[in-house]
Amino acid sequence: MIYGNERVCVQGITGKSGRLHTKKMLDYGTNIVCGVSKNNKIKDLYNIPVLTNMKNAVEKYNADTSVVFVPAPFAKDAIFEAINAGIKKIIIITEHIPQQDMLDVYHIAKDNNVRVIGPNCPGVILPGISKIGIMPEKAFKPGEIAVISRSGTLMYEISNYLSLYSKGIKIGIGLGGDPIIGTSVEEAFDYLIENNIKEAVIIGEVGGNDEVTGIKNALKKGYKGNIKVFFAGRTAPKGKRMGHAGAIVEGYEGSIEYKEKQLLEMGINVVKNIPDLL
Repeated sequence: MIYGNERVCVQGITGKSGRLHTKKMLDYGTNIVCGVSKNNKIKDLYNIPVLTNMKNAVEKYNADTSVVFVPAPFAKDAIFEAINAGIKKIIIITEHIPQQDMLDVYHIAKDNNVRVIGPNCPGVILPGISKIGIMPEKAFKPGEIAVISRSGTLMYEISNYLSLYSKGIKIGIGLGGDPIIGTSVEEAFDYLIENNIKEAVIIGEVGGNDEVTGIKNALKKGYKGNIKVFFAGRTAPKGKRMGHAGAIVEGYEGSIEYKEKQLLEMGINVVKNIPDLL
């Protein structure tokens, strides 16, 4: 994930979202070394050099991490450009990227040992240190709890609640709400194991089985921390998409009832109300 020492390049820095969130990330202390844009008329933004390609970002500014604001039709090419240039962490904020494009990105990233987070995600934050993404930093007070979420807005709401009434946030990881995402719950837990983070809140939703598989494999790998799970979408009608492209109930195994049953059998605390996460 992130450690606070990343050298970040913003892809799509001159677009509306890219400009806005570059400024917010800089103000938070994120080490943004450059941006890339196909708008070759802009050479500088917030005293950050604006380049036309990722090769120069890596060779001239030693960028090792990219955050992507490039519009969906062009996102795949931008991500491939970053991978080919040698970038090893890519956080994709862009939504509505075609599934086939993301499937191609997923395989190329795995083949090149590149960590991809997203798409359609809020990014990752180390409260008080660095954020690479679009989350409202005021919702994240530095603390002890890792929050792993498919939903961006729920991550903000729950992190704010935990910041106000509990132990605060060690790291917030927004995995993304699309059907094909770069990082799984299990891979997020690998970071927790590596960094000895003993408190984890998982925010799941209807559809898929990543929460169950991820927690099961984390326990097999020796994770000994305290895990609490909250599911959004308990009243979602079967077969209907609920906001996220990835949030769709596909039979019993994609239902919250099934996931809850599996997790309870593993001894995991599944709560139905946000205050019960305390």
